[in-house]
Amino acid sequence: MGWFSKAIGWGIVIYAVMYLVWSGLVIYGLSLGYLSLIVRLLVLFFLTMIAARSLRLSDWKDVLPYSALWAIVAAILDGLYLVPFSGWGLYSSLSVWFGYALIIILPLVSIVWRRRSANPHLS
Repeated sequence: MGWFSKAIGWGIVIYAVMYLVWSGLVIYGLSLGYLSLIVRLLVLFFLTMIAARSLRLSDWKDVLPYSALWAIVAAILDGLYLVPFSGWGLYSSLSVWFGYALIIILPLVSIVWRRRSANPHLS
């Protein structure tokens, strides 16, 4: 699988799983409050960690282009699936941009975290 496939593919997977998690929280009336936020952050962290590790790269600088493309894919898919219902004002919300930033940052954190746990003397 080429780099472009990994970038687009994982971007779609991350978006789809997060969309399913959000939909489930809405269906069961759990979409508001701290529990929802914690669940979504944990799912996003584990998804991006799995995606970053699947790249088999050891430096955060190598992972950054992928995670940036994952965030771009999420922004495009938001445009396709959410803008028709919520309008372009969606992009004026800081929480939406914070979510995109997390998609970029969390994989980098997981790579650094993995490297430090593999080499505990790197503090």
